[in-house]
Amino acid sequence: MTLDGVRDDDEPREEAERPAGPAAVPPAPLTGVMALLRPRASWGQLIGGLLCVLVGFAVAVQVRSTKRDTTFATARQDELVGILADLGQRSERLRGDIRDLERTKAELQRDAQGGAALEEARKRATTYGILAGTLPAEGPGIRMVVQDPRGGVHAGGLLDALEELRDAGAEVVQVNEVRAGVGTYFLDARDGVQADGRTLRAPYTFLAIGDPHTMTTALNIPGGVVRTLQAAGATVSITPRAKVTVSAIRSP
Repeated sequence: MTLDGVRDDDEPREEAERPAGPAAVPPAPLTGVMALLRPRASWGQLIGGLLCVLVGFAVAVQVRSTKRDTTFATARQDELVGILADLGQRSERLRGDIRDLERTKAELQRDAQGGAALEEARKRATTYGILAGTLPAEGPGIRMVVQDPRGGVHAGGLLDALEELRDAGAEVVQVNEVRAGVGTYFLDARDGVQADGRTLRAPYTFLAIGDPHTMTTALNIPGGVVRTLQAAGATVSITPRAKVTVSAIRSP
């Protein structure tokens, strides 16, 4: 429309004839943001999380240790003095316990050594006493009985029997009631045979401690003691035994 009120049909209508623009495009979905917010677990994230946990644990331990360390730093002087005195007393008690244990150990060692030495001395004394004939003895051996109905056995025959037994390994020998020793002797007397001044009467019984087989074999060898005694009219019997008791002793 013009100023004079006449509408100018040639005037373009701004709205009617405005060419249509492109159609409105709807907003794109938030796919990128959602993809970023979506949780993804990777090795890097796992390692980072683990490191965070370890660092936190270390910090907690350090804080706790610092609190313990600051206990004495914040204590009063009288409290510290009391703590030091208590520690000193405990240390002294421990030193005393150590001294007592060391003393007990030394006493036990001395007792053990002394006991061992005493036991060894007792064994030696027993051995010497048995060999000397001052102590009774027992062990495996033989029992030899010499019957002499004709009275043909003399001191020499009994001495040969004793020497043969010793040569065969007899450690202890008893003839009737006489304990044979290193200096034992036999003598012919009117009333029989004497051994170390004591009269022996038939039958003559020998108790010998040693190896039974060895002594029996030695006595029975051809031309040995048994044959000699039998030639004198005696009867000889030898019995091996697992246990022979020699009770006769010599005066010390």
